[in-house]
Amino acid sequence: MEDYNRPSSYLDEPPNSRLFLVTSKSITEDIIREHFSPYGEIQDIWVVKDKQTKESKGVSFVKFAKSSQACTAMEEMHGRCLAEGTKPIKVFIAQSRSSGSHRDVEDEELTRIFVMIPKTFTEEDLKETFKAYGDIEYAIIIKNKTTGESKGLGYVRYHKPSQAATAIENCDKTFRAILAEPRTKNASAENECFSNSRSDHAASEPCLSGYPFGAESSSYTPGDVWNSDLITRCLMVSSRAAVTQEQVFGLFDLIPGMDYCEMQRDQYGFSKGQAMIRYSNLGSAVYAKEKLNGFEYPPGNRLSVTYIDDGEDRTSPVGKMAMQLVAAQMMSMVWNGPSGPQLMKTTAGYAAPSVPQKPRVQTDVALPSHKKLAPPDSVVKERLFVIFNPAPLPVDILEDVFCRFGSLLEVYLVPGRNVGYVKYADRKHASDAMAALHGKVVNGVKMKVMLADPPKEESHKRQRTY
Repeated sequence: MEDYNRPSSYLDEPPNSRLFLVTSKSITEDIIREHFSPYGEIQDIWVVKDKQTKESKGVSFVKFAKSSQACTAMEEMHGRCLAEGTKPIKVFIAQSRSSGSHRDVEDEELTRIFVMIPKTFTEEDLKETFKAYGDIEYAIIIKNKTTGESKGLGYVRYHKPSQAATAIENCDKTFRAILAEPRTKNASAENECFSNSRSDHAASEPCLSGYPFGAESSSYTPGDVWNSDLITRCLMVSSRAAVTQEQVFGLFDLIPGMDYCEMQRDQYGFSKGQAMIRYSNLGSAVYAKEKLNGFEYPPGNRLSVTYIDDGEDRTSPVGKMAMQLVAAQMMSMVWNGPSGPQLMKTTAGYAAPSVPQKPRVQTDVALPSHKKLAPPDSVVKERLFVIFNPAPLPVDILEDVFCRFGSLLEVYLVPGRNVGYVKYADRKHASDAMAALHGKVVNGVKMKVMLADPPKEESHKRQRTY
């Protein structure tokens, strides 16, 4: 069907029911219908064609009657070949035409639903109610931070988009289930909101207009506790990569004297990528800050460690002098080598352990041993397209991983985007890398690895013709 001038309400109703396909130019509407019709009622198919030559551009859209049908088709058909001698197709949920966005909808955005529940519900009740629609990754009930009481709201995260869509379509309508907003959406606006006090009514808060409920302010805000002149027993640890409270605790507990470790979470219970550490003495905090600020954990991800105000009175001249003395002693210990452990033992009553270095690459994939890079003048035989979540890995880590399959030529990251390309001088080596690494997690980053389009068709932004 050549016409693609349908109204937006038709194309996006229900939401996420339209697929975007990247195929070989020889793939026709009939071939697409034959392969996609087993997954549900197809309302329309659009094969985008050149206006002059009327040849297919290798881009198509498939509109299903239900979101769950579209999601199931995407999960089953992505990476499949529709005809002999053609390249594997790429299948994505098409972005809403009214959204104004030009990026693809990520699978991560399609697996989490927001529900309204009775305030008597526990997390087990929530899981029990929604497990009928698919395997649940987690279920969270939003609670009032002060009283601990349920707000009658919750999130359920499934493993597959089709499961979340099925839950929305089939659960009791009293739950008012909808897809949750992506946690990274409008991050800058959310951060601005987090630094202010909130009322209980979101209607009066412009920055919370995307959510049907209010929120409390976070425990620590950037404006009032960060001070480069402070030296305290409290530290704030920031990480770009996903880390758990157990991981942060295990790392900072190597320096004795830690009172507690707490991950900072937003009003919905999700990690903000920060943890607060408190030590029982100033010496331990100084040592931890100097040793672990910039430390790579997981490998490739540098931690940022800064002091935050712990509320103690430092107006006394004696107190200031004591703080400066301890800080000077600990800084000397950190930088002057052998005397460090002895000074640590004298100051805090224990010897300072060394911080073990983790393996450079952390993954559950059985990686081959390192292989030499292909000569720089080698011909590129195959290119892989890689999508990173939540953020790209450093180029040196990617080279470390992808060179193990042989004939690696280059790793290239697209500036400002969570995608990149990997070039190989041998198709088999590229195929081996794709088979081993697609969907895997390396250093806390999940990668989608697939064949890239030929250079003449390549575009970092997919072409829109409507």
